[in-house]
This record gives sequence, C-alpha cells and structure tokens, in this order.
Amino acid sequence: MLSVPNIFTTFAVPMAKKDKKSTVEIRNKKAGFEYEFLEHFTAGIVLNGTEIKSIRAGKASLVDSWCYFVNGELYVKNMNVAEYWWGSAFSRQDPKRDRKLLLNKKELRKLARAVKEKGLTIVATRLFIAENGYAKLNIALARGKREFDKRETIKEKDLRRHDERE
Repeated sequence: MLSVPNIFTTFAVPMAKKDKKSTVEIRNKKAGFEYEFLEHFTAGIVLNGTEIKSIRAGKASLVDSWCYFVNGELYVKNMNVAEYWWGSAFSRQDPKRDRKLLLNKKELRKLARAVKEKGLTIVATRLFIAENGYAKLNIALARGKREFDKRETIKEKDLRRHDERE
C-alpha cells in the first residue's frame, strides 16, 4: 500500500517575522522656536483604553503641551490624543486630559529642582512608539527665548537654506 505524505507537515514553511518599524513620530515644532532646550529626557506615558491605537494612527498633537508636578509625580498637560474612531462609547476618554509620565526617581528629583528655578519649564518635544511597542514622550527642560533670540534663529535658518540652495 502506498503511503501518502502529510501535506501539512511536509510543505509547512515557517513564516519570517516581519520587522515592523514604527513610523509614528509626532513633533512639537513650535517648542523649538519658543524655547531653548537645556536637557532632554525620555518618559513613558500612562494611557487608558484605546489611546495607544490613536497614537499609532498618528492622531495626536503636542502643540502647547507642557509638564507639571503634583505630589512628586510628573504630568503632561494639553497633549491632545484624538478619540479612536472604532472605539466603543465606553472606551472614550477626554482627548486633552492630563496624563502621567513615568520617569526614574532620580530624574524626577532633578527636574523638580530645576523647575523651581525662575524661568525654567518642562515641554513635550516628541511623541513616538518605541521598539517594544510602548508610547514614549521626549521632554525637555527649557528656558523661554526672548524676541531677539527668536529673530536670530530665523536668520540662521535663512542662512542655512541659502547655503543649501547654492
């Protein structure tokens, strides 16, 4: 009697794992113009419900977002994460709610001391998806620019553009 090979085991080829590289990168361009960055930190964000799906879809904005301390914990204010379109009525969150940031104790203490100085603040500069799939927020300790600093920044950009054209 002839033996029929099992087609499922003979021809089964393991599928290659696709390298999914996240292209989600939401920047706060206005912050670079308004502030001079002194130091950068990367923080995790506490998200609820379908907010991560909205971020992966690129439906977030960092315009006018800044960070503040409450009881030794750091929160980001005015970060807009749009409602997930396919989410249910129960999974909806306030798009502009304050979100807790996750940093080491050492980093939190350093930032808390720095913010007590006159003229320093913490601004959100970039929101991205890390390699492990978690949403991360780059924040910067910043000092506000004065009007003449902003004019110099514009002049430098114009000079760079002019040099690139030539």
